[in-house]
Amino acid sequence: MVAIGIDIGGTSIKGAAVYSDGKMLNTFSLPVYRGDPGEKTVNDLIDLVEKYIKEHGLEKEIAGIGIGIPGTLDVDNGIVEYSNNLKWENLPITKLFQKRLPYKVRISNDANVAAFGEAKFGAGKGVPYSIMLTLGTGVGGGIVLDGKLYEGNLGKAAEMGHIVMEYNGRQCTCGRKGCLEAYASATAIVNDTKKAMEEHPESLMHQVAEELGKVDGRVAFKAARQGDKIAQQVVDQYIFYLSEGILNYCNIFRPNLVILSGGIANEGDYLFDKINNYLKVHNYGYKKTPEVKVVPAKLGYDSGKIGAASLFFK
Repeated sequence: MVAIGIDIGGTSIKGAAVYSDGKMLNTFSLPVYRGDPGEKTVNDLIDLVEKYIKEHGLEKEIAGIGIGIPGTLDVDNGIVEYSNNLKWENLPITKLFQKRLPYKVRISNDANVAAFGEAKFGAGKGVPYSIMLTLGTGVGGGIVLDGKLYEGNLGKAAEMGHIVMEYNGRQCTCGRKGCLEAYASATAIVNDTKKAMEEHPESLMHQVAEELGKVDGRVAFKAARQGDKIAQQVVDQYIFYLSEGILNYCNIFRPNLVILSGGIANEGDYLFDKINNYLKVHNYGYKKTPEVKVVPAKLGYDSGKIGAASLFFK
């Protein structure tokens, strides 16, 4: 069995044919047209998908086309209700595809399908229950229960970044205050790093930022590894909030694994050892409940394509 998996991002779209064993053919891509309400971009995408299928001789093999899309979706009717990054609103993407191609089409949130890809063929392969958090500009994620993607009522579940960590705390982009996203996203640690650097000109973070050419999520971690106390405080605060958020998910869902993706997840054992040690101390009923391991994602940028295609795999 083979399906087309498409991952729509804020600036580009990537897709590929994916087989039911997780193996992927070569990727196709095209840009998202700025200022386009969606129809031109989607129609050009359909042209590209049709050409790709013919070039690979897959016309009679395609089980369906899965599409991961950022934003608020009506998954039952295949409509992008609103995508802030894309500026698409009430776009009937499934109908546009099915007008021109004779295949089933399913859409889902981009973070959900990335989590599903990791669960099926990445870090979560072989375990029934997993949760993935994507630590990027915000905090996204997805939930897989008993091997199935959990999308909730009207497909709008798993807004993992919007549990409240501090009542009336930091302003979140969602409009509320104190959300996990405001403390544990890559944006959050960059903001915390910049603030600490302003307050502590003696910190090694200044030198690290100069070496890297910018202040990003790596700066505090790199300086902390070299013994800088201020950087260690920034990192420890970040890990505290992230770990507390993960504890909430563990206590609610008790997954086998929590998978972290995004640039912060590249910090390796320095990050994961601290989180896993925190869970061991603070997990509710830890000695009487199954251990939950926190691990890095494996599929990288392919998780969205693979996960979208996997919507058609049993």
